Order: sequence, then C-alpha cells, then structure tokens
Amino acid sequence: MDGVGNSVARSKIMVTNDDGIDGAGLRALVQVLVSSNLYEVLVCAPDSEMSGVSHSITWRHSVSVKQVNIEGAVAFAVSGTPADCASLGLSKALFPSTPDLVISGINMGSNCGYHVVCSGTVAGAREAFFHDVPSVSISYDWVGGKSKGNDFTLAAEYCLPVIGAILAEIKNGTYPLRCFLNIALPTNVSNHKGYKLTRQGKRLVKMGWRQVTSGMQGGKMSSTMTMDGVVSSTQMGASSISEEHLLFKREVVIAAHVEVDDTDYRDLQEGYITVTPLGALSNAELDCQAYFKDWLPGVIDSSSA
Repeated sequence: MDGVGNSVARSKIMVTNDDGIDGAGLRALVQVLVSSNLYEVLVCAPDSEMSGVSHSITWRHSVSVKQVNIEGAVAFAVSGTPADCASLGLSKALFPSTPDLVISGINMGSNCGYHVVCSGTVAGAREAFFHDVPSVSISYDWVGGKSKGNDFTLAAEYCLPVIGAILAEIKNGTYPLRCFLNIALPTNVSNHKGYKLTRQGKRLVKMGWRQVTSGMQGGKMSSTMTMDGVVSSTQMGASSISEEHLLFKREVVIAAHVEVDDTDYRDLQEGYITVTPLGALSNAELDCQAYFKDWLPGVIDSSSA
C-alpha cells in the first residue's frame, strides 16, 4: 500500500475484470496505463477466472485478499466475483481513497447484445455505476487462430484517447453519471475503422446442454463462448460425485446472428471500435408495455368477479 497517494495530481484508475488477475487483457491494460505515466493505477481483480458470472456477489461468506506484484500498480487478488472486486475496491476498506474511474477488462471475447447481461466484465463496471463512480467495460473480439497476444496491448492503446477524455470530463464536473460505457474492439484491431457510438443490440449465442460421463469430458468453455479443449485442474472429475448423479455440460447450439440494425455487434463486426452507453434498467419494449397496460386490468377484474 506504500506509494498510494504520492502522485496527488494524477487521476486514480482502478482496474478489475472477469478473466482473473493473471488475464492477458488486464495485464496489457495495466501496463499501458502505467507506461503512460499519467495515472495512478490500482488493481482489484478475481484471483481466478470468473467469466459468465454476471452480477453475482459473495454474500454469506468472507472473501480472501492477497497483494500481488504488478509493476507500477498497487494490486490485489480477491477470491470473489468482478462485482465483489469493484465494490471492495471502492469501499475504502482496501484502498485509502475512491478512484476517479473504474475500468473492467480487457475481456478476452466481445461483450455485445444480450451478452452484457451474463458478462462478469460488464458487471464490474456496472457495480461502479451503482456506486456513482464513472466506469467503463472493455472487451476485445478475440478469435482463435487470428488474434495474437499483442492485440490486447493494441486494444489498450486505442482506448487511451477515450480514457483521457472521460477523465477530463470528470475533472470538469461535466461527465454524466446516469450511464456507464461498454467498449468493444474488433479482431483486426490494428486496422480498425474508427470509433463509433452504438446502442446495445440483441445478439445472443444460443446455448444447450449435453450429457457427459465425466466432469473432465468435452473440454472447458472459454470466455469467448467456444470450447478451448483445455481441461482445468479445478474441473469436477468422475470420482468426486456418486454414480446416481447425472452430469451435463453447456455447448454452443446456434451461432449468433448479425444484427440488421445499427447496433454494437454489427458495428464491431464491420471493424469499428464500438462505444455503447449502458444503464442498469431493463425496460421492456414499448409494445409490451402497451399490451400489459390493457391486459392487467382485465386480470384484476376477472379475479374479483
């Protein structure tokens, strides 16, 4: 904790993610932020991969925290979810002051459309939004066989102008706190077509279930929602459950469709760096609201008859 607050003039940025504190995206982002010599960088991230945990929180149990050596940053690994990490990092229980900005990412795989609901990366930024702290979630559209490790560094560098502009608005007191930003960078990030303001679409990868004979069977679902074929040492083996239990694993059933409207996923696939304002409310479509406005009085009338 020594050194925190020494550079008073520099803005404080706290980084979290859902791929874990050793995730390549987080490490690249921190390195770029530190190398800019513009920011005081704090890290509060899960101690293991937490992809797809959405906005789950640890409620009944304590979480363990361990300081981790990341050059140029003050970093802690937490045995909790991304939302836990964001909340803990903002609480002043771990760091002596509240950061100016929270960045969650860089996620390995894009977070667009309906997938922002189950994304732990987006949840890290959303949790900061709940605390009235400006926040951004960042994802890179990693594609196996095309993407390279250096792409995370490029993605982080291309986010620097947006990060700098946000902090300038925060300093001026003009940055809106009614939303947070979700940024996605295209696979061919070095040849991106520019930055584009988008809106959340309806992209969704349909998932199914397949019965397996062992918890080790079928590989592991990666954060990009593909099977990477790598078995984690923490996966459940056949010996850890009784024979009377059935085992099922998720699998991709239908690949996502491309949006016909001008939305985040379509613009990302066209090569743009997408910037999408998000909120916490999940309002239904207007036609649904109108339908139930007429429907509900009838239910009440029939139940009281």
